[in-house]
Amino acid sequence: MTTTRFAPSPTGYIHVGNLRTALFNYMIARKAGGTFILRLDDTDPERSKQEYADAIQEDLEWLGLTWDRIERQSARLDRYEEAAQTLRDKGRFYEAFETPTELDLKRKKLLNMGRPPVYDRAALDLSDEQKAALRAERGNGVWRFKLDHERIEWTDGILGDLSIDAASVSDPVLIRGDGQFLYTLASVCDDVDFGVTHVVRGSDHVTNTATQIQIIQALGGAVPAFAHHSLLTGPQGEALSKRLGTLSLRDLRAQGVEPMALLSLMARLGSSQPIELARDMDELLAGFDLSSFGAAPTKFDVNDLFPLTARVLHDLPLSAVADDVAALGVPADKAEAFWNVVRENITVKADMAAWWDLFANGAPALVDDADREFVAQALDLLPAPPYAADSWANWTAAVKDATGRKGKGLFMPLRKAVTGRERGPEMADVLPLLQVKPQL
Repeated sequence: MTTTRFAPSPTGYIHVGNLRTALFNYMIARKAGGTFILRLDDTDPERSKQEYADAIQEDLEWLGLTWDRIERQSARLDRYEEAAQTLRDKGRFYEAFETPTELDLKRKKLLNMGRPPVYDRAALDLSDEQKAALRAERGNGVWRFKLDHERIEWTDGILGDLSIDAASVSDPVLIRGDGQFLYTLASVCDDVDFGVTHVVRGSDHVTNTATQIQIIQALGGAVPAFAHHSLLTGPQGEALSKRLGTLSLRDLRAQGVEPMALLSLMARLGSSQPIELARDMDELLAGFDLSSFGAAPTKFDVNDLFPLTARVLHDLPLSAVADDVAALGVPADKAEAFWNVVRENITVKADMAAWWDLFANGAPALVDDADREFVAQALDLLPAPPYAADSWANWTAAVKDATGRKGKGLFMPLRKAVTGRERGPEMADVLPLLQVKPQL
């Protein structure tokens, strides 16, 4: 069975970069009728917070990305210790004691010699007595996985055939000196135990994948199908990482972005397929093709979400926004007419408030000096509300007869006087919603 996972760390809020990873893994699982796992990578007890774990789940539920089960790495520490012992027993795990300063000096020396800054495995030459002395002096060392120095090859679902020489990569640290299990060991152990068949993540993980393939094999697990999507940049190609703090899903939600607008953009951004607004998840899944995505950095502009959001709202029936409309104070008998008038004239739901304020309390008249006398005369000809479907036609006909104005010279000043705007819905639909008579 196809099994995928989304593995955020509950150390902050999910942002658009995380969402891309979540969505791809979700859609692969759902298209195959498989299992989608939400895995919280919470092995760092100081930075991991329950409030962020709750927020991650809320954000995914808002988008409709439901998971089949949830796993927490903090509940699996004993299992990681078992995996570590397996690697020790196989001679693939060794303790190293270099300080950060010593490692930095080694890296600089290798770079000065024109060689890759790869760890020299000096710890493998330490005797038991030397290790004991270092432990007494420095405390426990870190544990490194001993890579087999051979080429690691796989066919990536997006990047194609990849090959990395393990000799060009440092033996990865899997356990810190304080005993904390690092991402690489915990993630591999989980993927093996949970039967994960497909892993999609950012292209910054390519080297991690190479080392993880060897660790999976050392633990006797099946290697998943890996795919690495491009990283997002800003609209001008600038690094997005510095702005991700302002592009969390809850920030976008607070700005009024609709879930299907966000999902539709993320499901196509960076692919050879055009971005199209999907009506629902089934339509989104039907058009998803992982092989259509490219390796080049992908430009993301938050402003692209708002035209899509406007289109989502345009297509919604009243039933989908009834609570929002009622919360504005719109009478039940006016709700349908109100929504039909405003839905083509808003970008986000919050824009409805200004429209209802206009209908309920009137708008400051927008009147050109040349039209002021004309508008005053026209408003004198307008009776008090309530207004009916034919009120606009009757009023403008009366104004035309009284003033001789016609066409744009008649209708535009009246629209601006009534709504305070130069554009908007049909005035025949607006007038019946007015609760007060427009004033100069």
